[in-house]
Amino acid sequence: MSKPAIFIDGEAGTTGLEIRKRLETRTDIEIVSIAPEKRKDNAERARLLNACDLAILCLPDAAAKEAVSLVINPSVRVIDASTAFRVSLDWVYGFPELTARQEDRIRASKRVSNPGCYPTGALGILRPLIDAEILPRNHAVTVNAVSGYSGGGKELIAQCKNPVTNGYGRAGPYVMYGLEQNHKHIPEMRLHSGLDEDPIFLPVVSNAFYRGMLIHIALRLKGLKRQTGSEITGETIHKVLADHYDGKRYVKVEDLQTEIQKDFALTPLEQNETNNLQLRIFWNRDKETVLLTACLDNLGKGASGAAMQNAEIMLGLGR
Repeated sequence: MSKPAIFIDGEAGTTGLEIRKRLETRTDIEIVSIAPEKRKDNAERARLLNACDLAILCLPDAAAKEAVSLVINPSVRVIDASTAFRVSLDWVYGFPELTARQEDRIRASKRVSNPGCYPTGALGILRPLIDAEILPRNHAVTVNAVSGYSGGGKELIAQCKNPVTNGYGRAGPYVMYGLEQNHKHIPEMRLHSGLDEDPIFLPVVSNAFYRGMLIHIALRLKGLKRQTGSEITGETIHKVLADHYDGKRYVKVEDLQTEIQKDFALTPLEQNETNNLQLRIFWNRDKETVLLTACLDNLGKGASGAAMQNAEIMLGLGR
C-alpha cells in the first residue's frame, strides 16, 4: 500500500515551514514539494494540487481561494490554514475537540479549515460552557490575549529581528492592536462558540518572545446566576471543562485553583514546541469570580500542530 502524499502549497512561509518540519520526522507519508522557481507557476501548482492525497494551504486568503479553485480532482482533500474558509458552512472547522462529533466530521470531510491561534484558546474555553448552558449565548464576553511576534507574520518577524526597528511601533514589548474591533478572528470566535453577539477581543503582541500564547476570559458568577437561574461555582465550570476534554490527548484541564502561591507565575511559553492546549480555572470564592486561561503554542496547536492533527484524522494516520 502506497504512502499518502501531502503537498504544502506555501511551504516557504512561517506555518508552511513548521508543518514541513513536522512532516519530515514521519515515515508514513510522502512529502510532495514544488521547485522554488515554480512556486508562482499556476500550472505546476495545479498539477501538484491534483496529484496529492492531501493539500495543506499555507497562503494568504486570496491565494488560498485561488488554490482551491485549481483543485479539480474529487479525491483530493484540502486543509486551509488561512482565514478564507473558517466561517464557511461548506467547510468543516478543524478543531477536533470542539464538540463530541467534530473529529468524526473532520474525518469524513474533504475540506477542512484550520482554526486561528487566538480562537483556539478562546473557543476551547467558551464552547463547552455555552453547550452546557453555563454561559448564556447572549453573555457579554471579553477575550484578552497575548501572543509571541511570530503570529504577526513575515513583516512583524522582520521588524522584531531588525535591531533598528525592534522595540518600536508594532515591534514593541507590549502592543495592543485590533482596537477598532474588526479583527479577522472575531467572526470565527462568534460562529464556533455559539455566541449571539461578537465578543470584545483585545489582542496584544510582544517582541519579547517569538512563539507562545495566553488567552484569558474573566467571569462574574453573580451575573451568571442571574442569567441562568441556577447556582454557578468554580467547581461547576471546572467539571464542565474537565468532562468535555476527558481523554483528549492534546487538551489538558489543570486542577481547579482556589489559592495562588506567591511564587506562581503564568506565562505564554508553557506549551511551546507542543500541540497542547492547557486550560486553567482560577476561582475566587469571596469575590465570586472565575478567571479562565488557555495556553498554547501559536505555531503548534494554533497553526502547524493543528494542521498535522487534522491531517492524521483525515488520512487515518497513526499518531
